[in-house]
Amino acid sequence: ERLSRVVGPVATNVHILADSRAREAIAIDTAIPSLDWIAGELATRDWTLKLIVSTHGHWDHIGDNAAVADHTGAVIAAHPLDRERLTDPQPLYAPFDIPPSVPAVELAEGGVVRFGEIRLRVLHTPGHTEGSVCLLSEDESLLFSGDTLFAAGWGRVDLPGGDADAMVESLIRLSGLEDHLGVFPGHGRATTIGAERPWLELVRDQG
Repeated sequence: ERLSRVVGPVATNVHILADSRAREAIAIDTAIPSLDWIAGELATRDWTLKLIVSTHGHWDHIGDNAAVADHTGAVIAAHPLDRERLTDPQPLYAPFDIPPSVPAVELAEGGVVRFGEIRLRVLHTPGHTEGSVCLLSEDESLLFSGDTLFAAGWGRVDLPGGDADAMVESLIRLSGLEDHLGVFPGHGRATTIGAERPWLELVRDQG
């Protein structure tokens, strides 16, 4: 089961993904303010939060990591190249303080996030930041794309950690996924790989 909510000053998509039979869940990109919503959904459904996944380390995706971890006992997962963005936040233009958080789990290329019967494969997709990742569930036909891939666009490459060449490579990689995959980005509406394919192929062919 997948729940999503738009939170905070830059409209971050916060996701909860659960195996409702096993009553185990993960939260993806716990922006401020998402603690109350997450805690409420977990309590209502009697779910246990196992993991807090940060698709990358920008402030608008990690602000409630520490609070949600404290409340639920879940551990935080991030790619090692973005680790310092969590432990020592440098929030550009953030309207409030961003508490530091400490990832206990490393998200590495080819790694798998497991909870209940759900398996999410980690794709390292740098470009927006050095340690940006996407999470792919082939069984559920879902891709959580963070700020790498949006509906009709991609994440900015002019912020700290951005790299246009790396972004092109990451988008080319995502263009190789199957059309039917539902894409749930860090901002904006959901889409599918198939819907984004025309421009993804332009990027592939023209860089």
